[in-house]
Amino acid sequence: MGNNENLATSELNIENMIYEFRGKQVMLDSDLAKLYQCKNGTKEINQAVKNNPDKFPERFSWKLTNKESDTLLVKIFDQKGKLDTRGGKYRNPRVFTEQGVAMLATILKTDVAVQTSIKIMDAFVSMRKYLSSSLLNAEIMAYQVINNSKDIFEIKNSINENRIEIRLLQESFKKFEEKKVSNEIYFNGQIYDAYSKILDIFKESKKDIVVIDGYADKVFLDIARNVKINIILITFTKNSRFQSLFSKYSKQYSNLKVLYNNSFHDRYFILDQSTVYHCGTSINHAGSKTFSINKIEDKIVIDSLIDCIKHLV
Repeated sequence: MGNNENLATSELNIENMIYEFRGKQVMLDSDLAKLYQCKNGTKEINQAVKNNPDKFPERFSWKLTNKESDTLLVKIFDQKGKLDTRGGKYRNPRVFTEQGVAMLATILKTDVAVQTSIKIMDAFVSMRKYLSSSLLNAEIMAYQVINNSKDIFEIKNSINENRIEIRLLQESFKKFEEKKVSNEIYFNGQIYDAYSKILDIFKESKKDIVVIDGYADKVFLDIARNVKINIILITFTKNSRFQSLFSKYSKQYSNLKVLYNNSFHDRYFILDQSTVYHCGTSINHAGSKTFSINKIEDKIVIDSLIDCIKHLV
């Protein structure tokens, strides 16, 4: 790798490449093409989206409107050289949210894809910390106005303005955090992180959990013994090794019931008969290959799955 290629991950400040549109933090296709060292620039990025439309819903990636692009031009495209990545003629760029960037990393085949993706995720984390710090600064400013101003009317107006700014920042920060918590991707080798996430999801439940995983093994039992509520596991019938492990487990722990059924292909976690997560891999393989965990939001899908489970339990 030449010196010019190293610029993408060593000298460029990724945090400065994160912008806010439609209440979300996003990155431009041109910046991602540079970071991922795409030989064909943005063409390679946009081709990846075109070839995989189901993996890039609008909440993951979209093209800026003319108005949004004009705003962007005023802010960051004030130097002519910035337009060179688009063939010298500016066109509305495509932007990617944090989830969109993570999905893009699973498709691109560049040598630096995994390492660069980790640095990009770290940059998004830094932006969230910056938002949190901004909230604190805004509150401090409000108190300073109260202590220093002599005009009561001015004090009230200043406090109201700062409260509005704080509330907007809090809402933006909350939405960003909710998206991250509900939908996460784990890359090859993130075994502990994936294990920890699954355990955290299980501990969200207050009453009971139903786990659908056809390949459950000792890893699942290790997680189950750390959960203090009742768990129902639905797994494949033909697994004598697991049946033997469960027999030993049940002699010491009483929180797990196992149902053997091979009618499910995907993996699901159902919490308190109301919240459903879809897991892209079996628990015993979590972190060994790239996969994602997504919270299902469609109520019709949730109710249908729960109704199906009720006929088995």
